[in-house]
Amino acid sequence: MPGADAPAAPAPGPGNGRLLTGTVWAVLVLMLWLWGNEAPGAHGGSSSAPTTGDIAAVGRPPGIPLPPAHRPLDAAAEPRSVSVPALGIAAPVVPRGLDAAGAVDPPPLEKPGTVGWYGHGTEPGEPGAALLVGHVDTEAEPAVFYGLSAARPGERIDVGRADGSVAEFTVDDVRVFARDRFDAQEVYGPRQAGRAELRLITCGGTFDRASGTYTANVVVYAYLTGVSAA
Repeated sequence: MPGADAPAAPAPGPGNGRLLTGTVWAVLVLMLWLWGNEAPGAHGGSSSAPTTGDIAAVGRPPGIPLPPAHRPLDAAAEPRSVSVPALGIAAPVVPRGLDAAGAVDPPPLEKPGTVGWYGHGTEPGEPGAALLVGHVDTEAEPAVFYGLSAARPGERIDVGRADGSVAEFTVDDVRVFARDRFDAQEVYGPRQAGRAELRLITCGGTFDRASGTYTANVVVYAYLTGVSAA
């Protein structure tokens, strides 16, 4: 995979959201798209994630009431943990950057229970879309996001932050993107301007042994609906 230069990280601070615009955003989207073609996933077996077309909705039952969005949080704070109670997911979060090829560096396979946060982007609770990535499995066992495709709208995602607060997100969409039709803007870009959003991303579809990659990516979309003390 061809490499790319990493974008300079915007200066941190409350309220700026670390939003990337113009050329810098375009470069980041390109690098994330490249990573999407080698997204965190596995080295054996097949994921349980369904695929029914280039972009498939996994679960958006009609009539599911969703809570109103909470305003973005005033103070920036890095994520330390993530949990999805409905799926039994509870994992530490570590910041990740870009690898030598210019793609997002996923968590090491030696730590299949760890989730990676793209540390040069949005922090959970800030305006924009914060990115959390995890493996679906390893050669030997399921990994942290093995059951991610079972997420459904209305379910809660809690992100523990470095300041001791817990940012509470609500799932509003779950999609599967075929790897050869990966839409970086749709996956990584915010859906509503000014809203604090979250993405949980892993591999999906089936494992292609010829290429050594999965055929799709599972993407869970969520937005901030509350905040509480740890």
